[in-house]
Amino acid sequence: MPSGHVYVRHLSPPAAPTGSLVRLPDPSNPWWPPVALDAGWIRAHADTFDLMHVHFGFDALAPAELAAIVAALREAGKPLVLTVHDLRNPHHPTRHLHDEQLGVLVPAADALLTLTEGAAREIQSRWGRRALVVPHPHVLDLAEMGRRERSRSDAPPTGGDFLVGVHLKSMRACMSGVPVVNALLHVVDTQPGVRLRVDAHRDIVEPAGARYQPQLAATLERAAGSGADVRVHDYFSDSELWDYLSDLDLSVLPYRFGTHSGWLEACRDLGTAVAAPRCGYYADQGAIVSFDLDEHALDVTSLAQAVAAARSAGPPEPLSVAFRTEQRADIAATHARVYAALLP
Repeated sequence: MPSGHVYVRHLSPPAAPTGSLVRLPDPSNPWWPPVALDAGWIRAHADTFDLMHVHFGFDALAPAELAAIVAALREAGKPLVLTVHDLRNPHHPTRHLHDEQLGVLVPAADALLTLTEGAAREIQSRWGRRALVVPHPHVLDLAEMGRRERSRSDAPPTGGDFLVGVHLKSMRACMSGVPVVNALLHVVDTQPGVRLRVDAHRDIVEPAGARYQPQLAATLERAAGSGADVRVHDYFSDSELWDYLSDLDLSVLPYRFGTHSGWLEACRDLGTAVAAPRCGYYADQGAIVSFDLDEHALDVTSLAQAVAAARSAGPPEPLSVAFRTEQRADIAATHARVYAALLP
């Protein structure tokens, strides 16, 4: 859960399932936060499911609430499967709560999964448990990937400047805004032929926004005055997001901390190069260029080197529909085996 999340949707077989595995729909709409992550709900609905697989949605739950959820599952005889997506929660300004939450869930889980070998090693080091590594599936729908694959084959080759983009969204706690934008302005000044596009949501740039950040707004105004393409808007639709990423030559992930990235996987689907910080396990997910950014500092030189390296390497080949289809089938089969091993 939550089954409405794109990651969870893409754990099912790419074709219509033929086996007995059924992922139940989320018990409410909207599906966030997951209603089923509640001890009372589990006790009231224990006859409707065989096991619980937790992916996301426990951000705001106290460790005691998670312990109650585990106890309710035990009372009902229902196994708990946990996929550890985040070893440091990108929405929490400090790591303490998430550490405590994982301290309840990881030891209690009957099966543990994660996305990369690096994350599995950290889980082993911290809790003495080995997590099964299952790679991140595609993010774009396979049909959308196919349509874009055909469009690329029909398109004439393009040239021109190298477009670097950073999308600040609504500035999650893990994001570095002002330092990354300033560093990229330096890159543009020192590397001829590189252009910068900066996107941000209205809520952090406009004074009436719920998360308004005046220093960031002023930095974006200066960036626009320096020639950067600065765009302030509401959330992209999926189609708008795919178009945006496809327009970029390089997408810079401005994360001071984190673990894995669905954004990175969407770029792999589209053939957009990614520059990601060395914190977390982004480099374990796929080929990227890396730079030094963490909670303490940003190394501007390393970011400039990453941009130059991506430009020199040329555009990465998008992951094919055939590859993502086969990968998804393997991922679905792996999950089915994990579940079957836990059930009578």
